[in-house]
Amino acid sequence: MTALDAERLHAPGTPGYRRLNQAMLLAGLAAFGLLYATQPVLPEIGDSFDVGAGTASLAVSATTGALAVAVVPAAAVALRLGRVRVMRSGLVLASVLTALAGLSPRFGVLIGLRAVTGVVLAGVVAVAMGHVGAEVHPRGLASAMGLYVAGNSLGGVGGRLVASFVGDAASWRWGIVAVAGAALVVTALFWWRLPEPVGVTSVPEPGRHAFGELLRRPGMLALLGVPLLLMGAFVAVYNYLGYRLVAPPFSLPLALVGLVFLAYLVGGAASALAGRLADTVGRPPVLLLAVVVMAAGLALTLPDSTPWVVAGVVVFTGGFFGAHGTASGWAPVVAAPFGTQGSALYVCAYYAGSSIFGTVLGTAWSGGGWPLLALADGVLIALGLVAALLVSPDVIRRGRPRDHDV
Repeated sequence: MTALDAERLHAPGTPGYRRLNQAMLLAGLAAFGLLYATQPVLPEIGDSFDVGAGTASLAVSATTGALAVAVVPAAAVALRLGRVRVMRSGLVLASVLTALAGLSPRFGVLIGLRAVTGVVLAGVVAVAMGHVGAEVHPRGLASAMGLYVAGNSLGGVGGRLVASFVGDAASWRWGIVAVAGAALVVTALFWWRLPEPVGVTSVPEPGRHAFGELLRRPGMLALLGVPLLLMGAFVAVYNYLGYRLVAPPFSLPLALVGLVFLAYLVGGAASALAGRLADTVGRPPVLLLAVVVMAAGLALTLPDSTPWVVAGVVVFTGGFFGAHGTASGWAPVVAAPFGTQGSALYVCAYYAGSSIFGTVLGTAWSGGGWPLLALADGVLIALGLVAALLVSPDVIRRGRPRDHDV
């Protein structure tokens, strides 16, 4: 990027920068509220359709799995139709599909609608980070990306809480419909606040050629290893923490266990803070510190003590979102001028880690309980730290928030 190109972008302190940050925060709220809308009402879905817990979980995994598969093609579609158009239409369609899923007469229809929702949301999730990377001046990129990730975590919490509370008061169907309605309101605000694009909207030789070039760049595979490994570790903890807390010696009720998702609120603050720190001192030290904090939080969950476990989950969540918020800001920078494709690869690795390790580490839980699960999880975190250290000096230089790097 030349200095002349950078002058067109939204720099910190400008009205366009503030509007873009507000819009992308709203995009994260809507997208991730819709993505996880069914998770807190899975037991009710299972009872309603007379299916077991594993089958009912498809109401979540069908969405995230479809998102992981569709994220790369969605990035290619965005190059043809435009990033803004894809994000706006994607959020509207996902809201409508989620409402229809809540009213599904059969379980198969519900799963089909959730899978299509994942495909539609792939366009939003893949394009959002690339859009921030293309529109924001490098001086403010890490902060902007941190705010977007904060919106992701807040949306995940908000969607779960709305579905849970409305589901308790009415039914799981109206809980899901309520999330869809709230997402439509947020989408309208996003539509209003999002400024027209000022950065590069097209690149030479798009499509598979861009992805091939990106995967041949030094450090790109190492950078993709960070979300793959850390997201796997993160999801595994949340997948099996509930099983631990409902069993002795904790024996906590399910309603109380469900409040553990409030730890995501800490994650939102952590990602925004990490973004500001990365703009000041650079991404490498912030990323490494966040991974160490994540490991420390995991260690705190080892004692059979509720206060220690809660504290550990909070620290663990903050460390993860700090690392994610920092690493995600690198993807469009490293991938320039293929920012959309680079962000798509990052998101693909992120959800691949969730789907793979979230299931594989279940064998550790079954074989040795929480100690063995924590050990396996620690290995993933350690490998994620190694991946961060292996990011090449060339990639680090690309990610520095300095004017002479543009």
